[in-house]
Order: sequence, then C-alpha cells, then structure tokens
Amino acid sequence: MTAHPAGSPAVERSGASTTSPKGFLTVGRTIAVPARRVSVLTALGLLALIAAASAATLSLGRLGIPLAELGEALSGGATGKNAFVLERLRGPRLTVALGTGAALGISGALFQSATRNPLGSPDVIGLSAGAGAGAAFTALLLPGTVSVPLGALLGAVLAMALVYVSTGTGFRNPARLVVAGIGVAAICTAVTQYVVYAMERDNASALTSYVNGSLSSRSWADATTIGLVLLVVLPLVALIARRLDIGEMGDDIAQGLGSDPKRTKTYAVVLAIVLSAGAVAVAGPISFIALTAPQIAKRITRVPGPHLLLSGLTGALLLVLADLAAQQLPLFDDLPVGIYTMAIGGAYLGCLLVRERRKGAL
Repeated sequence: MTAHPAGSPAVERSGASTTSPKGFLTVGRTIAVPARRVSVLTALGLLALIAAASAATLSLGRLGIPLAELGEALSGGATGKNAFVLERLRGPRLTVALGTGAALGISGALFQSATRNPLGSPDVIGLSAGAGAGAAFTALLLPGTVSVPLGALLGAVLAMALVYVSTGTGFRNPARLVVAGIGVAAICTAVTQYVVYAMERDNASALTSYVNGSLSSRSWADATTIGLVLLVVLPLVALIARRLDIGEMGDDIAQGLGSDPKRTKTYAVVLAIVLSAGAVAVAGPISFIALTAPQIAKRITRVPGPHLLLSGLTGALLLVLADLAAQQLPLFDDLPVGIYTMAIGGAYLGCLLVRERRKGAL
C-alpha cells in the first residue's frame, strides 16, 4: 500500500469522498438518505404551513382555544371549554383531516406514477363513486344494520373488484384500468343518484353530505382508523419508492435495471387503493385532493419523481385548509368539506389550463 503525504492530490481526493454526495441527505458519516435540497426545504415549508393551519383550526371562532392558551392545552393542561374543544370538538376532526389528506396525497402520487398520467387519481377508476354508491345503498336498504361508513368502504372495495375483473389484466395495464374505471364510476354514480332521488328528503340531505365528503362529528376512533392505515401502508410504500423513481425513466430502462415495472405498477395501484379506501372509510369520498396534491408538489420542486412524502404533506395541508374554510366561512353553515376540495380542484385545473394555453401547449 502506498502512503500519500498530507496535502497531496491523492489525499485531497480521498478526503473529498467524505463530503455529502450530491442528492443525498447525510446523518454523520454512515447514513446517506436520497433527498434533494429543494425537496427538504419544501417539506419544511409545508410542515410550517400545516402547523399554522392546524393552529388556526383550533383557535379561530367563538369556541376556539386562544393562541395564548393553545400551547398549554396541547401539552395536556386543557380544562373546561378548552378540553372540550381539543378532545371532542376540533381535535379529532383536525387529526382525521391531517391523516386523510396525507393518505389521499400519497395515493394520488402512487396512481399517477403507475399510470404515467398527471390527471390520474383513484377517483378516476371509480373508487370514490363506488364509495358513494355503497353509502347510498346502505342508507336506503340497510338503515341501522350496516353503518354508512362501512357501506362506503364495501362499495369502494366492490368497485375496485369490478375494475380488476373488467380489465382482464388486473391492475397491470394503466390504459385498460382507466377505461374500466370510468365505466364502473358511471354505474356507481347512477346508483347513487337513484338512491338520493328515491329516499325521503331529510335522509337524502344527510346522505348527500356524506357522499360529498365530510369531516363533521369525527371521533378519535376515526383518527385511529386512518392512523392505522397509514402505519401499515407507509412502510410498504417506502419499499417500492426507489422502484417508482427508476420507473420515471421508462419501462425499458427500469426493466434493464431489474425494477420489474409491471409488478411495481400493480403494487403501486393496490397501495393507492388501500390508502383511498381508508380515507373514504373515515371521511367519505373527498374529491380532487389525490389529483392535485402530487402535481402541486411536483411544480413546487420542479424536479422529476413521484414525490410521495411531499404529496402527502401537500394533501394534508389542502384538506386542513378546506376544512378550516368549511368551519369558519360565514356564507354557509358547515358545508361538506368535499365541496371546498372540488372548488380547489376546479381552480387548480383552470389555472393549469390558462398556463398551458399561454405556453401554446393547448
């Protein structure tokens, strides 16, 4: 072995290898996590916005916890009205909004990466429509026997089973998946509309609130449900995240690198469905979060990739903001949060259309 004197080019080259490699976030000298600087800064910014929106959710309004008392309440010192607001009224609702938004954001990122379609989401393949049909069917034919949230979950699962069978190739072919999903969604929407038309007016009004997605009267049991879904699914998402990154370079390159793109796409779609079904079970079919969150994250960072973590954070922020509007805007009385997410999605698509027309792409 040849020894190199201090200051020699060889020593300088070997010393340079100890610095942080580009595109990696290092912890000490032994841990290097793939992460771009812009992604880390974006994640920190989103976390700060989520914290601000969460504080506003808990503190605004007549029953809100004053900001001066919010820290003490969160640390376990809440009493009286503050305890009621934190433990019963707004705490569970906020937690469900955070978990549901994150689940929908990650679900949309997985689906868009698998289908290579920036306008794709689990909504497109009929999951939300199936959930609405299940909720409607349960409310009309099985009142008091099966809960509406459970009916929605069963409807979503049945819709996905129909899509799986209809394609002839399961979830492996993105084009067939979308076409079959549109057909199933149309059938489920027809079922929902018939039920709403056939039911008594008061019951139909309550059902419409759920079908549009609502966070009203959420409990800690709902928060636990979406938390468990995330706890189980997120490690599995992490296992395929690298394969999804490789898949962004194309199926041929991914196959050459041993990524098995067809199997990876199937895993991604299945995990996206599980996340969306969990969100539907606790909040109903909330539209457009899964569609817009991944695209907003991608446009903020301006780098390729599925952006799974950033999509989850963006989804959580969007849903918390939408629910904050549902609670605090004086024009409407507790309008379902899904109405506001539809407005967010419509505004996003409108802005995207104007932007593309200015570029001459449309």
